[in-house]
Amino acid sequence: MEKVYPITLQVAPGEKAFALYEITEQPPDNSGMHRYQIILVNRGDRLAEYRIDMGKGSLWKHKRFINIPSLWVHSIAELQFIAEQIRNEPMQDELDIAELMDNNGQVVKCF
Repeated sequence: MEKVYPITLQVAPGEKAFALYEITEQPPDNSGMHRYQIILVNRGDRLAEYRIDMGKGSLWKHKRFINIPSLWVHSIAELQFIAEQIRNEPMQDELDIAELMDNNGQVVKCF
């Protein structure tokens, strides 16, 4: 079950945030899947959600999903900058198996 937060309609770029993440879901007008950037901020000592509609989900099909915890360390502008950097990294597995093997295909490194 997904957690539901109250919404806020305004944020400031320098405002500290709890987290930033991006999801794909159906917009209220049922116009097809859209990608949303969601920023959790403090409103009255409670988490509140600020949403940015990033457009049709198909435009983001080959982009990474973003989930950046901040715990009030980073500002909204900083989190959005970090998200942009992560989103534009090439899609690949986080672990390159070839780096763990020797020339004979034997695993030589473990984590």
